[in-house]
Amino acid sequence: MLSFAAGSAAAFDLLYARHEKPLYRFIVRCIGNSAGDGVAEELFQETWFAVMRHAPGYQPHARFTTWLYTIARHRVIDQVRRTAAAGGISASLDDEDGEGAALAETLAADERDEPLARLQTRAQAQAFLVALDALPAEQREAFLLQAEAGLSLEEIAAATSVGVETVKSRLRYARAKLRQQLRAWVE
Repeated sequence: MLSFAAGSAAAFDLLYARHEKPLYRFIVRCIGNSAGDGVAEELFQETWFAVMRHAPGYQPHARFTTWLYTIARHRVIDQVRRTAAAGGISASLDDEDGEGAALAETLAADERDEPLARLQTRAQAQAFLVALDALPAEQREAFLLQAEAGLSLEEIAAATSVGVETVKSRLRYARAKLRQQLRAWVE
Protein backbone atom coordinates (compact mmCIF):
# COMPACT_ATOMS: atom_id res chain seq x y z
CA MET A 1 0.00 0.00 0.00
CA LEU A 2 2.87 2.34 0.73
CA SER A 3 4.17 1.75 -2.80
CA PHE A 4 0.77 2.53 -4.24
CA ALA A 5 0.54 5.66 -2.09
CA ALA A 6 3.90 6.68 -3.56
CA GLY A 7 2.45 6.38 -7.06
CA SER A 8 3.03 2.79 -8.15
CA ALA A 9 0.10 1.56 -10.25
CA ALA A 10 1.63 -1.93 -10.25
CA ALA A 11 1.36 -1.97 -6.44
CA PHE A 12 -2.37 -1.27 -6.70
CA ASP A 13 -2.75 -4.10 -9.22
CA LEU A 14 -1.07 -6.44 -6.75
CA LEU A 15 -3.27 -5.30 -3.85
CA TYR A 16 -6.39 -5.69 -5.97
CA ALA A 17 -5.39 -9.16 -7.17
CA ARG A 18 -4.70 -10.33 -3.60
CA HIS A 19 -7.90 -9.01 -2.06
CA GLU A 20 -10.47 -8.90 -4.85
CA LYS A 21 -12.29 -12.22 -4.33
CA PRO A 22 -12.35 -12.41 -0.52
CA LEU A 23 -13.40 -8.76 -0.25
CA TYR A 24 -16.23 -9.23 -2.72
CA ARG A 25 -17.42 -12.38 -0.91
CA PHE A 26 -17.32 -10.51 2.40
CA ILE A 27 -19.51 -7.74 1.01
CA VAL A 28 -21.99 -10.13 -0.63
CA ARG A 29 -22.34 -12.23 2.49
CA CYS A 30 -22.77 -9.20 4.72
CA ILE A 31 -25.53 -7.58 2.68
CA GLY A 32 -27.29 -10.78 1.64
CA ASN A 33 -28.66 -11.73 -1.73
CA SER A 34 -31.71 -9.52 -1.74
CA ALA A 35 -30.05 -6.12 -1.59
CA GLY A 36 -30.68 -5.63 -5.29
CA ASP A 37 -28.94 -5.96 -8.58
CA GLY A 38 -25.46 -4.59 -8.56
CA VAL A 39 -25.41 -3.44 -4.93
CA ALA A 40 -22.52 -5.69 -3.94
CA GLU A 41 -20.57 -4.63 -7.03
CA GLU A 42 -21.25 -0.99 -6.24
CA LEU A 43 -20.07 -1.36 -2.63
CA PHE A 44 -17.02 -3.28 -3.84
CA GLN A 45 -16.13 -0.48 -6.26
CA GLU A 46 -16.80 2.20 -3.63
CA THR A 47 -14.40 0.41 -1.31
CA TRP A 48 -11.61 0.41 -3.90
CA PHE A 49 -12.33 4.04 -4.81
CA ALA A 50 -11.96 4.91 -1.12
CA VAL A 51 -8.63 3.07 -1.04
CA MET A 52 -7.47 5.17 -3.99
CA ARG A 53 -8.78 8.43 -2.50
CA HIS A 54 -7.15 7.81 0.88
CA ALA A 55 -3.87 6.36 -0.44
CA PRO A 56 -1.87 9.60 -0.10
CA GLY A 57 -2.64 9.79 3.62
CA TYR A 58 -2.40 6.07 4.36
CA GLN A 59 -0.50 5.29 7.56
CA PRO A 60 0.25 1.65 8.38
CA HIS A 61 -1.16 1.57 11.91
CA ALA A 62 -2.44 -1.95 11.23
CA ARG A 63 -2.25 -4.48 8.42
CA PHE A 64 -3.56 -3.26 5.08
CA THR A 65 -6.22 -5.98 5.24
CA THR A 66 -7.61 -4.55 8.47
CA TRP A 67 -7.83 -1.10 6.92
CA LEU A 68 -9.41 -2.43 3.71
CA TYR A 69 -12.08 -4.45 5.49
CA THR A 70 -12.83 -1.55 7.82
CA ILE A 71 -13.57 0.59 4.76
CA ALA A 72 -15.73 -2.17 3.27
CA ARG A 73 -17.52 -2.65 6.58
CA HIS A 74 -18.44 1.04 6.71
CA ARG A 75 -19.83 0.82 3.16
CA VAL A 76 -21.87 -2.26 4.12
CA ILE A 77 -23.23 -0.58 7.26
CA ASP A 78 -24.31 2.45 5.24
CA GLN A 79 -26.04 0.18 2.70
CA VAL A 80 -27.81 -1.83 5.39
CA ARG A 81 -29.05 1.40 6.98
CA ARG A 82 -30.32 2.67 3.60
CA THR A 83 -32.01 -0.66 2.90
CA ALA A 84 -33.59 -0.83 6.35
CA ALA A 85 -34.91 2.71 5.96
CA ALA A 86 -36.36 1.78 2.57
CA GLY A 87 -38.24 -1.27 3.82
CA GLY A 88 -35.88 -3.89 5.17
CA ILE A 89 -33.88 -6.85 4.00
CA SER A 90 -35.38 -10.22 3.17
CA ALA A 91 -32.65 -12.51 1.91
CA SER A 92 -33.40 -15.62 -0.08
CA LEU A 93 -31.17 -18.22 -1.67
CA ASP A 94 -33.74 -18.82 -4.39
CA ASP A 95 -33.77 -15.31 -5.74
CA GLU A 96 -35.02 -14.63 -9.26
CA ASP A 97 -31.67 -13.96 -10.89
CA GLY A 98 -29.97 -17.01 -9.36
CA GLU A 99 -27.28 -15.08 -7.48
CA GLY A 100 -27.91 -17.16 -4.37
CA ALA A 101 -27.35 -20.37 -6.28
CA ALA A 102 -24.23 -18.96 -7.92
CA LEU A 103 -22.87 -17.89 -4.54
CA ALA A 104 -23.54 -21.36 -3.15
CA GLU A 105 -21.57 -22.84 -6.04
CA THR A 106 -18.53 -20.68 -5.22
CA LEU A 107 -18.41 -21.79 -1.60
CA ALA A 108 -17.40 -25.33 -2.50
CA ALA A 109 -15.27 -24.31 -5.47
CA ASP A 110 -12.31 -22.60 -3.84
CA GLU A 111 -10.37 -25.11 -1.72
CA ARG A 112 -8.13 -22.41 -0.21
CA ASP A 113 -10.95 -20.89 1.87
CA GLU A 114 -11.15 -22.26 5.40
CA PRO A 115 -13.51 -23.26 6.99
CA LEU A 116 -15.53 -23.34 3.80
CA ALA A 117 -13.29 -25.93 2.12
CA ARG A 118 -15.15 -28.74 3.85
CA LEU A 119 -18.39 -27.81 2.15
CA GLN A 120 -18.39 -30.20 -0.78
CA THR A 121 -21.84 -30.06 -2.29
CA ARG A 122 -24.15 -27.32 -3.41
CA ALA A 123 -26.70 -28.41 -0.82
CA GLN A 124 -24.13 -28.11 1.94
CA ALA A 125 -23.10 -24.70 0.66
CA GLN A 126 -26.73 -23.56 0.61
CA ALA A 127 -27.24 -24.89 4.13
CA PHE A 128 -24.16 -22.96 5.22
CA LEU A 129 -25.46 -19.75 3.61
CA VAL A 130 -28.82 -20.16 5.32
CA ALA A 131 -27.07 -20.74 8.67
CA LEU A 132 -24.73 -17.78 8.08
CA ASP A 133 -27.65 -15.53 7.17
CA ALA A 134 -29.45 -16.60 10.35
CA LEU A 135 -26.63 -15.33 12.56
CA PRO A 136 -27.10 -11.98 14.25
CA ALA A 137 -25.34 -9.26 12.25
CA GLU A 138 -22.51 -8.74 14.76
CA GLN A 139 -21.71 -12.45 14.92
CA ARG A 140 -21.89 -12.86 11.14
CA GLU A 141 -19.61 -9.86 10.67
CA ALA A 142 -16.99 -11.15 13.12
CA PHE A 143 -17.12 -14.61 11.55
CA LEU A 144 -16.72 -13.23 8.03
CA LEU A 145 -13.88 -10.91 9.01
CA GLN A 146 -12.02 -13.89 10.39
CA ALA A 147 -12.99 -16.46 7.72
CA GLU A 148 -12.85 -14.23 4.64
CA ALA A 149 -10.34 -11.56 5.57
CA GLY A 150 -8.16 -13.68 7.83
CA LEU A 151 -8.14 -10.94 10.46
CA SER A 152 -6.90 -11.70 13.96
CA LEU A 153 -9.05 -11.08 17.04
CA GLU A 154 -7.26 -7.80 17.66
CA GLU A 155 -7.73 -6.70 14.05
CA ILE A 156 -11.44 -7.56 14.13
CA ALA A 157 -11.75 -5.59 17.36
CA ALA A 158 -10.07 -2.59 15.74
CA ALA A 159 -12.17 -2.85 12.57
CA THR A 160 -15.46 -3.08 14.49
CA SER A 161 -14.57 -0.72 17.36
CA VAL A 162 -15.25 -3.27 20.10
CA GLY A 163 -13.04 -5.06 22.61
CA VAL A 164 -11.19 -8.29 21.94
CA GLU A 165 -13.31 -10.14 24.50
CA THR A 166 -16.46 -9.02 22.66
CA VAL A 167 -15.00 -10.36 19.41
CA LYS A 168 -14.17 -13.67 21.12
CA SER A 169 -17.74 -13.95 22.38
CA ARG A 170 -19.23 -13.12 18.99
CA LEU A 171 -17.05 -15.70 17.29
CA ARG A 172 -17.78 -18.34 19.90
CA TYR A 173 -21.54 -17.81 19.59
CA ALA A 174 -21.34 -17.69 15.79
CA ARG A 175 -19.45 -20.97 15.60
CA ALA A 176 -21.79 -22.64 18.07
CA LYS A 177 -24.84 -21.54 16.09
CA LEU A 178 -23.28 -22.62 12.80
CA ARG A 179 -22.39 -26.02 14.27
CA GLN A 180 -25.94 -26.38 15.55
CA GLN A 181 -27.47 -25.41 12.20
CA LEU A 182 -25.11 -27.64 10.20
CA ARG A 183 -25.20 -30.59 12.60
CA ALA A 184 -27.11 -32.73 10.06
CA TRP A 185 -24.26 -32.37 7.53
CA VAL A 186 -21.62 -33.54 9.96
CA GLU A 187 -23.40 -36.62 11.30
